[in-house]
Amino acid sequence: MKPKKIALALAASACMAFALIANVHAADYAIVLKTLASPYWVAMRDGIAAEARKRGVQADVFAAAGEDDITGQQRLLEDVVNKNYKAIGVAPISPVNLIQAMAAASKKGIYVVNIDERADMGQLSSAGGSVVAFLSTDNLALGEKAGGFILSKMGSAGGKVAIVEGKAGNASGDARRDGVRKALQTQSNVQLVASLPGDWDRSRALDVSSTILQRNPDLKAIYAANDTMALGALQAVKNANKLGKVLVIGTDGVPEAIHSVKQGELTATVAQDSAAMGAKALGVMIDTLKSRPVIRVDQPPLFIAVDSKIVSKD
Repeated sequence: MKPKKIALALAASACMAFALIANVHAADYAIVLKTLASPYWVAMRDGIAAEARKRGVQADVFAAAGEDDITGQQRLLEDVVNKNYKAIGVAPISPVNLIQAMAAASKKGIYVVNIDERADMGQLSSAGGSVVAFLSTDNLALGEKAGGFILSKMGSAGGKVAIVEGKAGNASGDARRDGVRKALQTQSNVQLVASLPGDWDRSRALDVSSTILQRNPDLKAIYAANDTMALGALQAVKNANKLGKVLVIGTDGVPEAIHSVKQGELTATVAQDSAAMGAKALGVMIDTLKSRPVIRVDQPPLFIAVDSKIVSKD
């Protein structure tokens, strides 16, 4: 064989060897998150990575550019489904934006685990899809916990309360709002004067809260469905010279919010353990791949609740 041909043959062999090695070490698990643009999702990614190290597996984590990047997340999951992953975790931006891609995964025999935001199970089933398990904070219970905390801080005097919701129609945000309302309705001396979407955005929450405070100068408390919005609401309270006079309670337990609580500004945050949620999701994926159950469209997912807790200066 001529030297040039030998070199080409060796190069081809090297490429083939690399491909085989890559295939041996390819991850069986992929998880598509909403974004990595907030500490909540970064903590979830880190929880997944820690569990992967603990269990001796490789897990690839992907994320959309932001929590409004619906098309980007769809494309990410479609790409993941077309690769050789055996189990996929998904945290949809909305209950319906990943339905078709999730159904495609089920049809290929890929196990799917639903994280944080619940996919519309009716639509998923109709599309021929199924999920093994759904892992999330019980957001209704979280809201009730936040509402109960507000009541305890307001005491017997009661007063006016406002809610800054997430995006309109978002299942997690709606459940938190409904939980707060449920708790507040137990006391006749408490009045819910506003419940408006802040779109998960700090600036939007600042504007909404400023308007609420202008219309209700005797407001006693604001609940925000995430910490990003709570910090915006807190700024509105500061701008109105009402720091210490208006309770501001957030959700998620992100580092900036916890620091604000320690500084005596944000009253409290209801902390979700997103790292534990990510770790548990990967654990379910690993265990499912070991047991290899039959994928059934008519099989409801196992619900695994991840607890939340109030973080306050007290």
